[in-house]
Amino acid sequence: MSKDIQNKILFKQVVALLQNARQQVLRTVNSTMTYTYFEIGRMIVEEEQNGKDRAEYGKQVLKGLSEQLTSEVGKGFSLRNLEQIRQFYLIYSKSESLTRILQIQNTQTLSAELQNTKKKTLSAKFKNIDFQTLISFFKLTWSHYTFLMRIDDEKERSFYEIESEKYNWSVRELKRQYDSALYTRLALSRDKEGILKLSEKGQIIEKPKDIIKDPYILEFLGLPELHQYSESDLEQEIINKLEYFLLELGDGFAFVARQKRITFDDKHFRIDLVFYNRVLKCFVLIDLKIGELKHQDLGQMQMYVNYYDREMRLEGENKTIGIVLCQNKSELVVEYTLPENNEQIFASKYKTILPSREDLIKLISESI
Repeated sequence: MSKDIQNKILFKQVVALLQNARQQVLRTVNSTMTYTYFEIGRMIVEEEQNGKDRAEYGKQVLKGLSEQLTSEVGKGFSLRNLEQIRQFYLIYSKSESLTRILQIQNTQTLSAELQNTKKKTLSAKFKNIDFQTLISFFKLTWSHYTFLMRIDDEKERSFYEIESEKYNWSVRELKRQYDSALYTRLALSRDKEGILKLSEKGQIIEKPKDIIKDPYILEFLGLPELHQYSESDLEQEIINKLEYFLLELGDGFAFVARQKRITFDDKHFRIDLVFYNRVLKCFVLIDLKIGELKHQDLGQMQMYVNYYDREMRLEGENKTIGIVLCQNKSELVVEYTLPENNEQIFASKYKTILPSREDLIKLISESI
């Protein structure tokens, strides 16, 4: 191996190490700041609990603290920000996930206190908790948490927190996934145990149905809902915004081909989009349809899936999945066209605008 090649390899290794170190430092800084806000919130709540008239006394505490901190430290501690910090502590001190961590760290020193938390003030059980235990719990930025605090349902909030950390979502991506009701779209197709897993572990992909959403939200394409566009226009916009489409598809998807041609009996057929899912270890074929889904569309997808299973699937790979994306569909047409216990062919609606959360949840409920 030449010195030039060795130097290039060394350079890449050093750069990768430095980039990893910077990311680690950034994560540590974010976690430390978030933990600090949690501690400030605890102190505020504890001080309020010492007051006789809590509501009025609490307002005076925040106002005075804001003025003093702004004078001494500078910006970042307005009355509004301190109210958010206080609320952050109140929400996350009660979270089930943090409680589980505390139970794991339930040492002899803390056991008596933790067993009698009802008799203690809200902040008492966090006074002696190990610094590293709490700092390791807060893995996102403060901006993430200020958004997550708006989600009232703890299970839903926990889901978005886990997914944000798992897939390194920016705050913008987190907001987009929340606005598209990702949790609701996944939860409505699961039983109680499945919903619990969502809140404790995020989206776990174990079988084909786990990757399916209905509807898919494609507002990032910029295609108006009632605008006249062709299937090729829709496909082209998806290719143009492939990064966003992969985010909407979910975990483990890799793009393989568009307009994939398959041939038999001297006849040519083209599959709109071909992906591979690394988690399920199988091909995922997608056909795009404008308007109402027809039974012929499902039959055509069945043919594509059969072809891939017999001609393209390698040893050790799982059966191919086919998804027909359509603007509208009859559940009965889907039910009577596909075989019972079907686990390979799916039909889902897509929306090219982002409805309000209320309208979207209503739409999802009507689809199940």
